[in-house]
Amino acid sequence: MTNNKLEKLRHSTAHVMAQAVKRLYPETLVTIGPAIENGFYYDFDREEPFKPEDLQKIEKLMHEIVKENFPVVRSELNKEEALKFFEGKGEKYKKELITEIEDEEVSIYTQGEFADLCRGPHVGSTGDIKSFKLLSVAGSYWRGDENNKMLQRIYGIAFYSRKDLGEYLDRLEEAKKRDHRKLGKELDLFHVDEEIGSGLILWHPKGALVRTIIEDFWRKEHYKNGYQILYSPHIARAHLWETSEHLNFYKENMYSPMDIDGTDYIVKPMNCPFHIKIYNSRLRSYRELPFRWAELGTVYRYEKTGVLHGLLRVRGFTQDDAHIFCRSDQLPEEISKALDFTIFILRSFGFEEYQIYLSTKPDKFVGSEESWEKATTALKGALDKSGMAYEIDAGEGVFYGPKIDVKIKDSLGRAWQCSTIQVDFNLPERFKISYIGEDGQPHQPIMIHRALMGSLERFFGCLIEHFAGAFPTWLAPVQVRILTITDNHIKYAEEISEFLKKDGIRVELDSRNEKVGFKIREAQTSKIPYMLIIGDKEIKDKEVAVRKRKEKKTETMDSEDFLSKLNKEIISKK
Repeated sequence: MTNNKLEKLRHSTAHVMAQAVKRLYPETLVTIGPAIENGFYYDFDREEPFKPEDLQKIEKLMHEIVKENFPVVRSELNKEEALKFFEGKGEKYKKELITEIEDEEVSIYTQGEFADLCRGPHVGSTGDIKSFKLLSVAGSYWRGDENNKMLQRIYGIAFYSRKDLGEYLDRLEEAKKRDHRKLGKELDLFHVDEEIGSGLILWHPKGALVRTIIEDFWRKEHYKNGYQILYSPHIARAHLWETSEHLNFYKENMYSPMDIDGTDYIVKPMNCPFHIKIYNSRLRSYRELPFRWAELGTVYRYEKTGVLHGLLRVRGFTQDDAHIFCRSDQLPEEISKALDFTIFILRSFGFEEYQIYLSTKPDKFVGSEESWEKATTALKGALDKSGMAYEIDAGEGVFYGPKIDVKIKDSLGRAWQCSTIQVDFNLPERFKISYIGEDGQPHQPIMIHRALMGSLERFFGCLIEHFAGAFPTWLAPVQVRILTITDNHIKYAEEISEFLKKDGIRVELDSRNEKVGFKIREAQTSKIPYMLIIGDKEIKDKEVAVRKRKEKKTETMDSEDFLSKLNKEIISKK
């Protein structure tokens, strides 16, 4: 089954949902109802909020409409006729949409008593729709503009078979269990405090420890790969953002200027202008290139309240940002290295499946055709060399250059946008950066933007959901919890704890006066990789009873053997 076929089914199901809503609640106005990546939705203008029991009624009526098996008929009207048609039905949103259509004629799809403005295509009849489920209701502004009226959006999913629907709903339930916001609270990793502000993350000690492990690994691997680490301020004069054109193209995502000593300053939404300023701090020679400069730079971007989502969509986040300044002849090799480095990092964190896109020249662009062709060829060459499958996203490059985007697939098969490699012809020109070439003349270097994990916040959220909070041993904030059976075993447990800590193992000692079964269940709930149970036998034999978080059996071994096993697991990042 092609995606187009499934998209047609879901779009048609959205129409059936709108038909059911209009039957049940005739005063409701319909707006738009497209198919989306994970199903479909329809936005409705209704004064009274939809309740869970309303969704049940709507879904029940949808099944009746399917049984009625209405033919889905396409017809064309000129715009004047279409305006009169929907005016007669009181559908003001449809009228607004029609006035914006450039074509002289518009298409309408009719099924039974329901007719909707739509380009299609659709299934042949409502009877072709078999397996669907309404999922949730959310608020949504008309046309996505918060100055417009708030509508109610009903989400749903549809498949051609009950089996596919059942499997999807099972995955949905599993996704709820893995929700990083839920696990973040349960595992004491992070939270958002509305008194501080929406979209601003407070990292708790355990979450901050995992972040530190990630950052330390990131720095170590960057140094190994020939990068140098930079640091830059969190604010800069507004003039810098005028030069970079962020104030022209990105103003709606930037925070308002603050007055400092009579000059406007803005908190940074990007790190790139700072890195360019470091490049421009002295004359550069062709012999020095490439420069590979990386920064864990915290940036601030305005996001509408409705799209904020735990760690995945925030207003303040830290990018694992890097900029590579190179000569034209170095471009293919630098892109290949950046792509190899990207995949190495992602695999180190347990991500083995990807969706990769090569985005090419859009209609509006800067730079010469020759430069675009060379950069696109270099990006394509790196992808071909890697042997990984990718898709051409024609015309979807940014105005300043082509790019590679890498989406990681988690354990539930969901895709997350993280990594990107972008060639930039714009900023080197705007900031007039150059190097002295072999001919003694100034030349403009090529700039590559590169992020491996994207933002640490988003990447951490993906990790939580990918592993369901059960981090691999090398990432776990607590790697071993030692459980004593009675107070008589505390001294030996403390000796084992110190022995492991000296080797850098992250250890907790649970010596509470509780039953060992209770302690084991708590350790499992906390998703700690290893438990060491200490009793009379372990003290007598100078050993430890080892229990893994997902296993019921224990294995007795020498503490040094356990440490050796643990270190091998940590090194292999399993």
